[in-house]
Amino acid sequence: MRKIFYFLLVFLLAAVCPGMTADKPPVPVPAVQSSSGLTVRSSAKRTVRDECLAYFEELYQKMDENYYFDLRRADYDRFIKAFDEKIYPSLLLEGKSNDYVRWRSTAYLVDFLKQPDDVFSRFLPPKPAEKFAQEVYGQKIDLGIEGRMEPSGFVVSFIEPRSDAYALGLRENDLIVQIDGEDVLKLGQDKVRARLIPLAGSKVTLDYIDGIVRKPHVIAPVSKEYYKQTVFLKATGVPDIYCLDIQKFNRTTNEDAGRFLPLIAAKNPRGIVIDLRNNPGGPPLAALMIAAFFLPNEELFAYFEGRHKPRSELVIPRLPDQFHYNWPMVILVNSGTGSASELFSGVMQARKRAVVIGRDTAGQVLLKSIFDMSDGSSLAMVVARGHFPDGRAFPFDGVKPNEYVPDEIPADQMIGNAAKYLLLKAEGRL
Repeated sequence: MRKIFYFLLVFLLAAVCPGMTADKPPVPVPAVQSSSGLTVRSSAKRTVRDECLAYFEELYQKMDENYYFDLRRADYDRFIKAFDEKIYPSLLLEGKSNDYVRWRSTAYLVDFLKQPDDVFSRFLPPKPAEKFAQEVYGQKIDLGIEGRMEPSGFVVSFIEPRSDAYALGLRENDLIVQIDGEDVLKLGQDKVRARLIPLAGSKVTLDYIDGIVRKPHVIAPVSKEYYKQTVFLKATGVPDIYCLDIQKFNRTTNEDAGRFLPLIAAKNPRGIVIDLRNNPGGPPLAALMIAAFFLPNEELFAYFEGRHKPRSELVIPRLPDQFHYNWPMVILVNSGTGSASELFSGVMQARKRAVVIGRDTAGQVLLKSIFDMSDGSSLAMVVARGHFPDGRAFPFDGVKPNEYVPDEIPADQMIGNAAKYLLLKAEGRL
């Protein structure tokens, strides 16, 4: 679909800018035509255009000052020409708001200026920007309660440990019987789940029965922002081999891992599987903090360097000896393993601290930042590229596994297979 899109753009832009360079993609031009073929430019429409041009300049300055790759002013000027002749008139014909015209055309500008292999940088209007920031930083706004309806009520199957409901005492296997005074059995499962995701700042009264001593409780948690749990202990089916499923990296991932690792250590494990499949990443510092459990103190982990950014080094923090773990390790990866998760995988592999199994990762070890625009929108942008301690840049085609997994092997079998691999290594049979 992307190839077809760019083919159409090439055709449209050729009519506007026949002198376009061959090494940049065409300016995105929406294919909207007037029935009469005429474009009327009133003074009011000119005002919208002027707002757009000022906004474009604001965005261009942010990209020019911070983007990891050199921008060319000539490309920006070429986009403005296409905006005046095609993009702006076409967007006006859609009959949308002035904000829509500005935001849509600004998104086209970012897509045009960024590098073709950059899948991260994008423009985000205010509401998507807020949601995107929550996803990037691993934050969520709700009550943090999941569960299922049973004949006796709504049984809590998972409670986010940093949510307000958890702080007030709600736990897994507790039975919610009323929400805001209404019987959950009368509400039904769908309405109960909707009530558990209220607007930010809302207080919800929950009547529940403790799952252990069967004592009734009433709490009134508030729906507010918190960091989601990102690390989960998974069964491997192999004795003495354990698995941590890290679903995303955020600023509290090391806390989550720090709760499980001592429990695993107490069982004298023979190896550990770290599952990073479909982990999109997160802040590089989060990967560094997880690596600190497995690598020597105060050594260079990796560094980032950009066009206007001085070299920024990630140095492994000092941890007490009791929090260092030397177990044999397998890291599972696939094409959904990106950013901080492939930073962790690549460094652990390069240092021969882990065997990486799976498929090529996403190739996005890049330092990313979110820049605020004057109207509450945001510009999410790559500002630097990641490097190994020896100076090699992380490749855009991803981390290459030590052992490739054939496509025909089901994904749900990979944890067990990795655990068996570690057991065979421990027994000297590999």
